[in-house]
Amino acid sequence: MLKRELIASTQIADGEVLELYTHAGHFMIVMGRNELMSTRMRFSEEQLAALTIERLGKQAPRILIGGYGMGFTYRAARERLGENAQIVVAEISETIIDWAKGPMADLTGDSLSDPRLDLKIGDVAALIDDANDGTSAKFDAILLDVDNGPDGLVRDANNRIYSRTGLAKARDALKPGGIVAVWSAGPDPAFRKRLHDTGLDIVEWKVRSRPNNKGAHHIIWFAKKA
Repeated sequence: MLKRELIASTQIADGEVLELYTHAGHFMIVMGRNELMSTRMRFSEEQLAALTIERLGKQAPRILIGGYGMGFTYRAARERLGENAQIVVAEISETIIDWAKGPMADLTGDSLSDPRLDLKIGDVAALIDDANDGTSAKFDAILLDVDNGPDGLVRDANNRIYSRTGLAKARDALKPGGIVAVWSAGPDPAFRKRLHDTGLDIVEWKVRSRPNNKGAHHIIWFAKKA
């Protein structure tokens, strides 16, 4: 039986440790006993981008992706958008990007050299604030795959993004007709209510973690601005 092999680890801001493993040809990023992401289960993260772009109906939007992770959402967006699109990606850990360029280079390919990409090392909440105070342009879509969903499993600081105040800021950082899309490992009625309270038009979508209707059920919320 093949065992998981630890490739690298890094300490994030609040002292927790993220570990990169390989097993049977797949990569996984783990914190403690929690597997946060894996190349075996990527479909729902890809659908976060695919379904949002489908709902936008634009080939050259300006979008913000919160969390690079293994790049599934970013690459799915990249494949579907036109050459004049702008894709801003916020990743809190520079080491995650180092892993993308190093041990996971075959997975990453040349995607990080895409001229449409504006990669920011930092908190996605700060980029939302920038759009609200006029430091940067507003977004056609904000895609949030931060932590394991709205429960702030990895970083307590992530809870502010998913609070009523954080969601209102995300709403205000959108252009008219824009969409906030949020990925979650599972249902969260309390979060859905907070999202509804922003006054956005909400759709809750269930999607499998793997293609062909296999794997765990994950949730994506689409919240559209009038």
